[in-house]
Amino acid sequence: MEFSIAQIATMLGGEVRGDASGKISMLAKIQDAQKGQVAFLSNPKYEHFIYSTQASAVIVKRGFQPRKELTTTLILVDDPYSSFTALLEEYHKLISFQKSGVEQPSFLSESATIGKNIYRGAFSYIGNQVTIGDNVKIYPHVFIGDNTIIGNNTILHPNVKIYAGSRIGNNCVIHAGTVIGSDGFGFAPQEDGSYKTIPQLGNVLIEDNVTIGANTVIDCATMFGDSTIIRQGVKLDNLIQIAHNVEVGKNTVIAAQAGISGSTKVGENNMIAGQVGIAGHLVIANRTQIGAQAGISKSVKEEGQQLLGYPAIDIKEYFRSYAVFKRLPELNDRLRDLEKKISAITAAESTSEHGQ
Repeated sequence: MEFSIAQIATMLGGEVRGDASGKISMLAKIQDAQKGQVAFLSNPKYEHFIYSTQASAVIVKRGFQPRKELTTTLILVDDPYSSFTALLEEYHKLISFQKSGVEQPSFLSESATIGKNIYRGAFSYIGNQVTIGDNVKIYPHVFIGDNTIIGNNTILHPNVKIYAGSRIGNNCVIHAGTVIGSDGFGFAPQEDGSYKTIPQLGNVLIEDNVTIGANTVIDCATMFGDSTIIRQGVKLDNLIQIAHNVEVGKNTVIAAQAGISGSTKVGENNMIAGQVGIAGHLVIANRTQIGAQAGISKSVKEEGQQLLGYPAIDIKEYFRSYAVFKRLPELNDRLRDLEKKISAITAAESTSEHGQ
């Protein structure tokens, strides 16, 4: 796959300074790029690389004025980082959607409906009454349970397991080993100390433009007709647990090893860092930012908060508290010194009184 610098500039809404006819076949870091590759310059700390790079083109911010002579062509844009990201996305799409056809052995139910330009990898399984849109890529060992619906341009990487009745939108990417629609963690304690399994009869609804990392698990809702919901634009990292009846609002991002307990509603445009734990039946307001390893034990009602610690508190309050915590050994020593001085003064006063 090869494009001219002029074509790339047009795609990015940029302008070319230099030879626009050069050919680009790959993207690379500015310090490593070679001829036929395009790089970007966003951080001023890396500017010195632009004077030695072998890249055929470099994406830079409009108004960039080089301090030395350049051997590369410039593509001027409003935001180099976002523009390079857009290129990466397009390149990824070209690679991801190259595959087509059917590899054998694989299973497709006679009652399933599939769209155009489908790829079905070896040992994939598509159950009864499944509906799959156009340009869907189903990699080897993917399981798709009965009555599942999958939209257009969605990619299911190897070993993805989708339980019956799941709904997955357009332009989604689900990475290897992820499980969609497994039973929620529902058990009723019995008088004899044992636990009785509560059947989980709902499903999972994943809206458009959602990306889910490897080995993430999203449980189905408990009641028939209810859904665990992942709204449009959500980005989930690897190794995340989303429990039954959870709703994750649109454009929320969640990092690895985070866990959200049952029936919690997470708002829109939230940022949840790695290893965050969120208790069940809570509501997390829009635009909340939760730092790594924080524990959320109560609802967050005010939008736009930044939280850290366990139990999580306002990030500024946390750092003030942490500054005191770090000094506890020193403060403890000072307290003991004060206690000794007070004891000495008390003893001296007592001696003085007895002497009188």
